[in-house]
Amino acid sequence: MALASPDKVVLGSIAFAVFWFLAVFPSVPFLPIGRTAGSLLAAILMIVFKVITPDEAYDSIDLSILGLLFGTMVVGLYLERADMFKYLGRLLSWKCQGAKDLLCRICVISALSSALFTNDTSCIVLTEFVLQTAKQNNIKPHPFLLALASSANIGSSATPIGNPQNLVIAIQSKISFGQFLLGLFPAMLVGVIVNMSILLCMYWRLLSGEKDEEIELEEGNFKKTSATPQSLDLTASNAMPSNLNEGSPESEAEKEVINSPSLNDTKGDIESGKICMSSTDHDLNIADTTAQTLEGCNGPNESTEMVKDTTESEKEGPSRAWKRLAWKICTYLVTIGMLIGLLMGFNMSWTVLTASLALVVLDFKDAGPCLEKVSYSLLLLFCGMFITVEGFNGTGIPNTLWNLTKPYAEINHVSGMVMLALVILVLSNIASNVPTVLLLGGRVAAHAAATSPHEVKKAWLILAWVSTVAGNLSLPGSAANLIVCEQAHRAQSGKYTLSFWTHLKFGLPSTLIVTAIGLTLIRG
Repeated sequence: MALASPDKVVLGSIAFAVFWFLAVFPSVPFLPIGRTAGSLLAAILMIVFKVITPDEAYDSIDLSILGLLFGTMVVGLYLERADMFKYLGRLLSWKCQGAKDLLCRICVISALSSALFTNDTSCIVLTEFVLQTAKQNNIKPHPFLLALASSANIGSSATPIGNPQNLVIAIQSKISFGQFLLGLFPAMLVGVIVNMSILLCMYWRLLSGEKDEEIELEEGNFKKTSATPQSLDLTASNAMPSNLNEGSPESEAEKEVINSPSLNDTKGDIESGKICMSSTDHDLNIADTTAQTLEGCNGPNESTEMVKDTTESEKEGPSRAWKRLAWKICTYLVTIGMLIGLLMGFNMSWTVLTASLALVVLDFKDAGPCLEKVSYSLLLLFCGMFITVEGFNGTGIPNTLWNLTKPYAEINHVSGMVMLALVILVLSNIASNVPTVLLLGGRVAAHAAATSPHEVKKAWLILAWVSTVAGNLSLPGSAANLIVCEQAHRAQSGKYTLSFWTHLKFGLPSTLIVTAIGLTLIRG
C-alpha cells in the first residue's frame, strides 16, 4: 500500500500522535483527560479529518476481542470473591524458608497466576502481601516487587487470556488456546527461571541480610537491617491484605484497581528519574489504598487464622457456610471447565462469555453490583484504539516503514529473527504493546507466509512473546509495573518509591536475556 494523499497523511498522523501522547502522558496539564478519552478523541479525529469513513470505523472494531476481554474480567471478579487469591497468598507463606525462598515463590506463583487470571490482577492482589512481609522483617521490598511485576509479565505471555495483546493475537491469528500454550510455555517457563536467577544474583547480599549501600543511598527509606532469611515470619494472617477476606471493606479507589483489567500497554510519566503518577489517572488510581495495620511478627499463625475462619463460619450458621462452600467449589469447577474448553479448541470469546454467564447464574443474586466493577473504560479504550490504528494504517505510513524493515526481518534466519525482535521491542516501548501488535500483526504474518507457510504461526508467537516481555524493560513499560510501583508508594504513605533507574538496572539486562533465550524455544 502506497502513501495516501498528503493531507490524509498529515491529518492521520496528527490524530495518531494525539492517541500516542495521551496514552503515554494521560494527565498532562493542558489536556488531562486520561487514556480512554484520549483514545476516543483520536478515533473521532480520524473520522472528522476524513482519514476513514464512519462505516470503516465501525467495521474496524473487533467484537470478538471485546467479548473475550469482558468475559475474562467477569470471571476474574468471581474468582476474587471466591477467595482464590487469598489461597495463593497462603501458598506463598506456607513453610517459607527465608527471603530467597520467598522471592522464588513470588516468581513462580506470579507467573502461573498471571497466565490464568491476567497479570494486572495478580500484581494488584499480591503486592500488599509482599509489602507487609518485607516491612515486618525490615527487609527492603524492591527485589520482591521487581520479581512480582517482571514474572507476571513473563507468565502472561503463555496464554491468550494472560494480557490484552495476546487476546488480539489469538483472535487475529486464529491460533487455538492449546497451540498458543504449547508454543510459548517452554519459553515462558525458562524465562521465569532466568529472570529469577538474575534477581537472585543482583540482590543476593540484600536477601542474605547484608547491607546494600547503593540502595541505602538511592532510596534511604528503610532502616539498615541485619535480618537474616531465617528470621522471616511469613504468616498468611499477617501478610495477606485484609480486603481479600469475605465481607471486608474496600475503598472506591482500591475497587477500581482490583477490577482494572490486563492492560500491558499503559504508561506513565517519568520526572527526575522517578515514576510520577497523577491521582487523576483513572486507569491506575491507587490512591487511598486501605492497607490496614496488620499484627506484628509474633502475631497469629496460619492455624490461628483457620480457627478464626471456622468461628466466623459458625456464627454465620452451618447452612449458610455450606452454601458458600458449595458456591466456591462450583466457581472453581466452572473456571476449570472454561480452561478445558479453551484447550479443546472451542471459540475463545464464546467459551469465556459462557463461563462468565454461568458464574452469574450460579451466584443466584442480582449481577448488577458485580458487573458494575467491570472496567468499561477499558472496552471503550479498545474501541478507540481499533479505529485510530485503522485510520493510521489508511495513511500508508506503517506499511512504508515496514517495507523498509521487511528485507532484514526474515524469521527463517537468525539475523532476521533478531531484527524482527528488536523492531517489536523498540515499538512496544515507544508506542506500547497493543498498538504495536495491531500495527505489525498482519504485516508480520503476511511476510512470514510469503517466506514459508509453516512460519506463520511462529511469527505470531514471536510477536506475542517479544511484545509482552518488552514490558519489563522500563518502569512505564507495562501496567503491571506501574500498579506494583504505585501501590507500594501509596501503601508506604509516599515514603517508598521504586525509582525508574532501579527498575532499569534490572529490567534492561533481564529483558534482553529473557527475550533472546525465549526466541530459541518458541515452537511454531
